[in-house]
Formats: sequence, C-alpha cells, structure tokens
Amino acid sequence: MNEAGRPLAAVLVPPGETSVLPSVFRAWFTATGVHGRYLLLEVMPEDLEQVIAALPKAGFMGLHVAPAYQHQIMDVVDIITDRAALMSGVNTIIFRKDGKFHGDNTDGYGFIENLRQSVPDWNPKAGPAAIYGAGRAARVVVTALMEVGVEEIRIASRNRPKAEMLRHEFGSRIKVFDWLKAGNLADGAGLVVNATPLGREGMSEFRVPMDGLAPGAVACDLTINPPDTRFLRQSAAYGCRVADGVGMLLYQAAPSFERWFGQRPPVDDNIRQALMT
Repeated sequence: MNEAGRPLAAVLVPPGETSVLPSVFRAWFTATGVHGRYLLLEVMPEDLEQVIAALPKAGFMGLHVAPAYQHQIMDVVDIITDRAALMSGVNTIIFRKDGKFHGDNTDGYGFIENLRQSVPDWNPKAGPAAIYGAGRAARVVVTALMEVGVEEIRIASRNRPKAEMLRHEFGSRIKVFDWLKAGNLADGAGLVVNATPLGREGMSEFRVPMDGLAPGAVACDLTINPPDTRFLRQSAAYGCRVADGVGMLLYQAAPSFERWFGQRPPVDDNIRQALMT
C-alpha cells in the first residue's frame, strides 16, 4: 500500500507512448468499489530494472508491460510462467509477498476468452486457423490456439522468414503460405485472424482477398483502434461471426486486476465504452 492506503498498479511504456489501460482500470475501480490507482509510467529502457525494483516499496502490487518491453522484461523478473516463455514476452508482473517478481503473459488467455465470449459455440476443431502476420501478436495467437487443440494453423506474412521461424519452433501443425498467395489462406478455415498492423489507424488497409471465407467461420482482428476494421466488416459481409481486438485487451487485463486488487472485474459494454472514450 502507498501512504494513502491505496493499492497501486501501472503500465510501463517507452517515453512518448500512451495506453488505454488507465481508462479501463478507472472504470473497473468504479464498477468494483476497489479503492486503487492505476498509472502510466514512461520509463527509458536502460532504467527498467532500477524502476521496477523500487515500485513494491511504493505500494505497487504489479505492472503491465507495453509490447516494446515485454521481451526485455524477461531478464528482470525472477519467475517466468511457461506460457510467457512460449510467447517470448512478459506482459504482466506480480510483486509477490516473498519479494520475488513473477512474470506472466495473459495475452493468449485474453485472445481465447474473447473468442469464447464473442462466439460461444466456437469450436477449435472446426477446421484450420488462418493467421495473417508472424510477429509478436501472431506468436501469442499460435501459442493459444495450439494449447486449445487447433490441428492446423496457416500463416502468411510479408516477412516470410518470421513465419518460417514459427514453423521451426512450433512444428508441423504450422503451414506457411507466401504472402502473394495470402488470399488462399482463408479457404476452408474455421478461424481467421488479422495479427498484422494493417487496418490500424495510420496504417494501410487490410486488402487481402477474403472470398474463400466460409459462412459461419470466425474472424478476429487484434487491432483496437479502430475496433471496427475493414477486415471485420469484410468478414461479416461473407457471413462470418466476428470478435474485435477490444475484447481481447479487456480479457487479458482482467486476470491482472483480480491478482492485484482481489476482485474479478466485469467485462461489459460499460467497460468497453470507457476504453473508447
């Protein structure tokens, strides 16, 4: 606790970077009645270890970590969960009572929980999964899908060597497609995921042909700004059920709130609205 008796948490970001998480946590504090605070801390990369070491004594219960620092943080924490190791990054730190720093990654949980809540009858066995992109976000999705038993995961990336690295690391369930043939990725797929920056505000639109999508398939875009992307609109036009990136962000953050503040926060329309304002 800090001197005002309020438990604290924060998100660590590089200088100049912003985050929607403080808005989400403020809404959760109101919804749960928890008397806590959640801050945005801008930290230089060379200062991460020193800053993190000082925070428990200042009343912090734990931290979120921006994507830019998630791999580097693995060298700072004392304990790393298996899923964080597989995802090659820590997005959540819990300051334990024994003084240890516990590093976890809840992104995979957030991705799967968002699918299950958005499309309750989603079946991991309902055909291959198709992922556009091969960066850190795609690694999260691959790890999560393999854990729930998806039998074939197709990947197409503008950086083919990255996709090949995922196939080398995760094995024969990964099938790599050339980006020039990315339009074939969705043929017969039960799930399609945009894990690229395409469609994000300030980026080019996602323009891969999607006519191979089967009605009833599930489409997920990890972008939160905007939440209603061209990828999702196009998928819905083909009869797909969709899950946006906002839900994934909320469901990955909810377990951290519970660990730090002792209550499971709601994920509902009021919280979604708080994120977008």
